[in-house]
Amino acid sequence: MERTVHPRAGWLRSPASLVTALVAVLGLLVAAAAPAGAARTSLVPLPDGLRPEGITAGPGDTYYVGSLADGRIVTGDLSRATSRVLLPGATGRQIRGLDRDARTGLVWAAGNVGTEAHVWAVDGRTGRVASDTVVPGGVFLNDLVVTRDAVWVTDSRVDRLTVIALGRGGRPTGAAPAFLPLTGAWPAGDGVANNANGIRQLSDGSAILNNSRVGGLWRVDPATGVTTQVPVSGGPAITGGDGLELSGTTLYNVRGTGQAEVSVLTLRRSATGWTATWRGALTDPSLDVPSTAVLVGKTLWAVNARFGVVDPGTAPYWITPLAAR
Repeated sequence: MERTVHPRAGWLRSPASLVTALVAVLGLLVAAAAPAGAARTSLVPLPDGLRPEGITAGPGDTYYVGSLADGRIVTGDLSRATSRVLLPGATGRQIRGLDRDARTGLVWAAGNVGTEAHVWAVDGRTGRVASDTVVPGGVFLNDLVVTRDAVWVTDSRVDRLTVIALGRGGRPTGAAPAFLPLTGAWPAGDGVANNANGIRQLSDGSAILNNSRVGGLWRVDPATGVTTQVPVSGGPAITGGDGLELSGTTLYNVRGTGQAEVSVLTLRRSATGWTATWRGALTDPSLDVPSTAVLVGKTLWAVNARFGVVDPGTAPYWITPLAAR
C-alpha cells in the first residue's frame, strides 16, 4: 500500500514526551491540509502508560479507547488528535473490547475488575455508567459487538458467547446475561491460551469470530451456537487474530498474519455458506502490535497495544491511521 506522510519510525524510540509533542504537531499540520473526505494521515497520541486495547468511534471523528492499566476510557477527536478522560480509572479494572451503539450513544465495554468479569454500558458524552453486568463464570471477556437486540461478547478462555439482552431502542434491560456455547467445528480451548477473540455480526445475523490460538475465521449460528469454519482463499494463513472490523463485505482482521499489519479480506455468502478471499494487508512503520481498529470514513484507525514493550506503565501509545481498502 502506498503511504502518505507519517512520522519516521525512529521517532517512536524517542522519550515519551518528545513522541507526544512531535505527533501532536504533525497531526495538526496534516489534518489542516487534508482535503475533505480524504484518508487521514496523522498519528493520534494517547496518554502515556494507558496500555490501550479496544477502540470504537462515533459520531463523526469522536473516538473511544479503553485501558488495560486501570480501566479508563479516553475519548477525543481523531482529526484534531485530542484526548481526555471519559470514564475515570479504578483499581483492578481492565477494559478490552469496546463498541458504540449509535442508537443510544452508549459505549459498551468488556473486561474485568480483579477476577470478576463485567460488561459495562457507558454514556459516550458524560461518562456515566448506565449499566454494569457481572458475568458469572467469565474468565477473559475480550471483544464485543452490539446487535439490534443484544450485545455479544467473546470470552477467550471459555468457549461461549455472553449475550446481554437489549430493550427497545437498544437500552439495557438489566436482565442477567445468557450464554451461547460454541459447538460444531469450533476448536475447544484449554482454558489457558486465548481462543475466541474478535467478533462482528454478518449480514445474515450470524456472528463471525477469529481464533487467536489456532487461527482462521469462524461463523456462529446465533440460535444454536453451532460453529463452522469460513474457508479463506489466497494469501497467507490467518493466524493470531485480535480485533475485527467489518464494512459491507470487507473484513479487517487486526494482526491476522503478521505482528504489525491488518489483513484485508472479502467475504462472500452462497447457498453453501460463507467464504473469504485474502486481498492484502495494511501496514505502516508506526504499527507496534496493533490490537483493534475502527473504520471512520476512508480511514482505518488501529490502536497500538505495544504488548511486550519495556515499562508499559510509562510508555507512549498512539493510534495509527491506515488508508482503508
